[in-house]
Amino acid sequence: MQPTNVLYIISDQHNYRLMGCSGHPVVQTPNLDRLANRGTRFNNAYTNCPICVPVRASLATGRYVHQTGYWDNGHPYDGRIPSWHQRLRDQEFQSTSIGKLHFKGQETDHGFSQEVEPLNVVDGVGDLLGCIREGTPFRGKRSGISDAGPGDSTYLQYDQRNADNAVKWLQEHAHDEKPWATFLSFVCPHPPYISPQDCFDLYDPAALPLPPQWRQADWPNHPAMDYFRRFFTFDPQFPEAMVRQMNAAYYGVVTYLDRQVGRVLDTLDELGLADKTRVIYTSDHGEHLGGRGIYGKFTMYEESAGIPMLAAGPDVPVGKVVDTPVSLVDSFPTILDAVGAHQTDEDRNLPGQSLWEIANADDYDRTVLSEYHAVGAKSAAYMLRNRQYKYVYYVNEQPQLFDLQNDPDECHDLAGREDNQHVLEYFEDELRALLDPEGVDAQCKASQAALIASHGGKEGVLNRGAFDNSPVPGEAPAFRKHGSGH
Repeated sequence: MQPTNVLYIISDQHNYRLMGCSGHPVVQTPNLDRLANRGTRFNNAYTNCPICVPVRASLATGRYVHQTGYWDNGHPYDGRIPSWHQRLRDQEFQSTSIGKLHFKGQETDHGFSQEVEPLNVVDGVGDLLGCIREGTPFRGKRSGISDAGPGDSTYLQYDQRNADNAVKWLQEHAHDEKPWATFLSFVCPHPPYISPQDCFDLYDPAALPLPPQWRQADWPNHPAMDYFRRFFTFDPQFPEAMVRQMNAAYYGVVTYLDRQVGRVLDTLDELGLADKTRVIYTSDHGEHLGGRGIYGKFTMYEESAGIPMLAAGPDVPVGKVVDTPVSLVDSFPTILDAVGAHQTDEDRNLPGQSLWEIANADDYDRTVLSEYHAVGAKSAAYMLRNRQYKYVYYVNEQPQLFDLQNDPDECHDLAGREDNQHVLEYFEDELRALLDPEGVDAQCKASQAALIASHGGKEGVLNRGAFDNSPVPGEAPAFRKHGSGH
């Protein structure tokens, strides 16, 4: 494969079904659609952890969460484990980040050649409160849904600057002789669910298709889901008009994001870089939109664990849809391959595979892993996904099993059926070949307890409080205090 530049565009919390190229009948994403049309869409792409900080560390290092110890939003990437951007810099390739990183910050060397207006975790530690896994204070999230609608936010403003900075960077490096890698990271459509008025006006809330099992009568009856809903105070169900208003606002922010991506893609074309640059678009995880009675991410359902994944450029098949499962740990070898860099001996055991190889091959069966050890969960959850099935193992709770070829909306959990016990056994054996689920859960909780102890114990963490959304550069975090757990 001939080395080229690579522009890796990542958003935050984009439900992969909300793209025209994914077949959505309403949402307007013309720029992402044209990227898909001139390249390849990966139909079964997944996050390796459905919450921001740990999966961004997995994307950087090419390793699973249990391999890195970046467990949650209080354990940010700190450069301790080599990243793809460090590998590029060591080999004298330009590796630049623009926008959200959600790394440690605080003058930490994350491995990039340059960081442009990065958004990192608060005070270098992030969400310590989420590290309390027992006796945890519940978090009221109802206002975020009830307040959704048109308006302005610092996130919308920040993403316009991120696009501005990307356009400027491309203009300055249009004639570089050596291939470069640019990591352009938008924060939208992450909450707040506030859309620019003109984007909000594109969508009639009453006409929007709503996500699977959004009505309380249809909520899946699983202890882990019940706990998420109680923990974030999503129970009882919101009025339908409020759910629709929130969905319309989210749709509007997706279209706003698409416009920012379009500005950058237009610049690539104008500078004559489209034929010299491989472009990837993805997101760190998805968004429930009220499906299963949940808002945000956190779970292994498709709307949370599934992600968009598009690729285009030289040597990328045009108009192709790939069903081979992929995940964000595939980014490490993909980016190195694109620019012509090489992996070191230390990288030989990475679990990922180059997306360029997968895109140019016939579909084949492959299993990807996601795991969750963070806020709102009493114990760990692990997902294995192959081309047909999704298996979810919960420490201390019953598993889930879905046949996604025949039940793409995951409305029929097959785990309780006697005729599927051999499938459950197969997947549990495969999971235990990868990791010890109970042992990893214990290891994670010990690490979280040590972090809490180092910050004044539970009382000190409670006194610090929590914040709903990480502030953009220059913005002060809005802490809220919490009392005892529920």
